[in-house]
Amino acid sequence: MIRFALRLSLAGGREAATRLAVIATAVALGVGMLLTVLAGMNAAGGQNQRYAWLNSAVAPASPDESADPLWWLTRNDYHHGDRIGRIDVAATGPEAPVPPGVPRLPGPGEYYVSPALDELLRSTPADELGDRFPGRKIGTIGREALPSPESLLVLVGRTPAELEPLGAQRVTQIMTTSPGDCPNGCHVGFNKDAMTLVLSVVAVTLLFPVLIFIGTASRMAATRREQRFAAMRLVGATPRQIALISAVESALAAAVGTAFGFGLFFALRPGLAAIPFTGERFFASDLALSAVDVLVVAFGIPLGAVAAAWLGLRRVQISPLGVSRRVTPTPPRAWRLIPLAVGLAELAYFIGRRPETTNGQLTAFLSGFLLMLVGLVLAGPWLTMTGARLLAGRASRPAALIAGRRLADNPQAGFRSVSGLIVALFVTSVATGTITTFVANRTAPAPASVAATSLSKAFWPEDGPAPTVDQIPAGLAAIPGVRSVTAVRANPDVRGGHGLVTCAELARLEVFGGCPTGDQVAEVPVDLIGMNASDLADGDHLWEAAGIAAGAVDQQPLLSIVVNTTSPAALEQARTILIRAFPQGRFPARGVEWQAESARQLVQFQQLANVVILASLPIAGCSLAVSVVGGLSDRKRPFSMLRLTGVRLRTLRGVVALETVVPLLIVAAVAIGMGFLAAHLFLQAQLEYTLVAPKPSFYLMVVGGLAVSLAIIGLTLPLLRRITGPETARNG
Repeated sequence: MIRFALRLSLAGGREAATRLAVIATAVALGVGMLLTVLAGMNAAGGQNQRYAWLNSAVAPASPDESADPLWWLTRNDYHHGDRIGRIDVAATGPEAPVPPGVPRLPGPGEYYVSPALDELLRSTPADELGDRFPGRKIGTIGREALPSPESLLVLVGRTPAELEPLGAQRVTQIMTTSPGDCPNGCHVGFNKDAMTLVLSVVAVTLLFPVLIFIGTASRMAATRREQRFAAMRLVGATPRQIALISAVESALAAAVGTAFGFGLFFALRPGLAAIPFTGERFFASDLALSAVDVLVVAFGIPLGAVAAAWLGLRRVQISPLGVSRRVTPTPPRAWRLIPLAVGLAELAYFIGRRPETTNGQLTAFLSGFLLMLVGLVLAGPWLTMTGARLLAGRASRPAALIAGRRLADNPQAGFRSVSGLIVALFVTSVATGTITTFVANRTAPAPASVAATSLSKAFWPEDGPAPTVDQIPAGLAAIPGVRSVTAVRANPDVRGGHGLVTCAELARLEVFGGCPTGDQVAEVPVDLIGMNASDLADGDHLWEAAGIAAGAVDQQPLLSIVVNTTSPAALEQARTILIRAFPQGRFPARGVEWQAESARQLVQFQQLANVVILASLPIAGCSLAVSVVGGLSDRKRPFSMLRLTGVRLRTLRGVVALETVVPLLIVAAVAIGMGFLAAHLFLQAQLEYTLVAPKPSFYLMVVGGLAVSLAIIGLTLPLLRRITGPETARNG
């Protein structure tokens, strides 16, 4: 019986070969995406593990009492907006621990750099970057210590006397725990659980349309297949034999598709590694599969296909004579809208009633989103039926009338092929609306703004004694492109987190605002830029007067030095001078760089949302195309009879096109609208923000994806001429 089933699958004519090819293609696509997500999760874990050594300052004491302590100081530096991880170390003895990726600890006046930073140093003038690192380069950091090929890292050797006053910590072992699992809180890396959750959401969002695609492909020519199995039952085949034949057909197609899926994944792996899912690129070898991943996919997909085939034969198993009996399904009822309405009501209820705890917020908002998602899937057939009835009621052409009536009679079938799309578009619309609004309300400075062209070096009490004005390097103001060097001094009245600037300094350069007329000293924020940069709109802002004479603040300690520049080169030269002159505390940075740190992961999540859009829309188009081909195969004789009665081919093509376009457009519009509404309710409840419209690029991606989907559907229409000729009506 197995040999007979293989002959039916491989030598069953063009229809059998086409069905086998389409199902195998759908499975290959699904397997390729599934393997990509599994490998992405493994790569994120491996990349996070290589961040571990950078957090050695929070490592517990070594159980080896003979280990010599190592002075350790980790800080972030920047160059043209790119973050540079700098680790200063000083050994106290020969048994001090050595970080991974280097053969030995650098001595005073020596340093190791990552390959990416080494290349940057060679292409950048020394006064803009290289002079920040004292001494000479003695080698590069090995790959086992690099989170990414693009990681910018430097390991600088110092003396204990140099590092101890800078706030360095004593380390007796190198951290090996992933930052996502740090018991004491790590400073470098990302939350592995959060990233795994995000990748899992992306996986489900992408795989749902793919599973719909596979299911649609497996139902291709379902009517003729059921009739064939029913005929076998009538000539004596047992239900067990029919089930075995169906299982062999499905398993064969799934096995072929699984094999091609593995090949597709390994062929695309180098390109996939370049996608910065976590904010940094992966090494190609990071996208690895465990033995469990391979076994689950290799055996799980064919077994799933067999199970789906058995479920699809339930009508043939019950009654072989009943297969040909076709009745109009019961139309969907309006109760399907209830879960959607409940989800909306739940999100709206928490506006002004946001739960206090994080767990409470997760429960409130995630349950609301889930209810809306389930409600959209349930309401899909009802919405399709409503749109179809509207189309039929307003039809002025035969094609629209026929398509509307057919969709209204069986909206479940029309919605089924695009049901995966509603999940993808809803999730991405929620993500896009939320991220766009969040970023818009915490706007990064424009390239020419004060926060983008100014550098701030702050001095905090924990960094030690603050310098005075006369300790500012004389060469700082002499750099070509430096417009001003503004000193923010301590307030002798100790009035919170504010400092003092003389009105004479503000008057020399109006971009930092000014003083009310007649005042001598203004009260300003400590860093003057950063989170307060929005107050400096066009230099028109007037700071509150401090009520102190200028002479009373001249010798006060510095709270910060703010350098305003006219060119990127001047800004980096100023940064280098400030780092060398004041090595304590955080390195100088721009406001745009501070804000970039908090927005970095949001941008990556937005990229993942874009991936979902760009992938799910063509997949939905493929599902519809397969559905069209299957429908044409099942309706060859009726369409041929219509052509013999005088119906033009163009009219039949219009019927087929409308039957596919109407569900696609209805689903896209409803899913996007509901996604934006859910995002607005969430933002109002959680942050009291009003939804900001996404950038035009979002709509262009959606329109472009729909256009690709429609183009894929259009490729199936020429089949109509070939399968609806007079011979079909005569021999059907």
